[in-house]
Amino acid sequence: MEREKGFAYCGLACCICSENKNCVGCRNEGCEDKEWCKNYNCCREKGINGCWECEDFPCQGGMLDKMRIRVFAKFIAEYGESELIENLERNKKAGIVYHYEGQLIGDYDKPQTEEEIVNIIKYGKNNKYKESR
Repeated sequence: MEREKGFAYCGLACCICSENKNCVGCRNEGCEDKEWCKNYNCCREKGINGCWECEDFPCQGGMLDKMRIRVFAKFIAEYGESELIENLERNKKAGIVYHYEGQLIGDYDKPQTEEEIVNIIKYGKNNKYKESR
């Protein structure tokens, strides 16, 4: 995996994204859509590394309205970026899919609660979600 990509300001896992191989992530000025992105602009204005560092986190609007991304940002706030990267890398090797082929959703989008997403991140348990793809 490409560690240098890391995470987007919102918590999106650029490090395991397969959508655009040439994108280096918004924190590295690589996102084509950054001008309209609420999270990108807000974090840049506040001079913070990501939404997880903001005193108003989690706010509404933008990418944080997506449960997976909000949970990733919360996880970073509690455990740090390197811990999330390690878990996502381990899970990818174990067959947990971040993006299904040609889609922007994956196994982390199947759960109905934030706690279920955290459990996948921490423990790699996703068997009941894989069956429903």
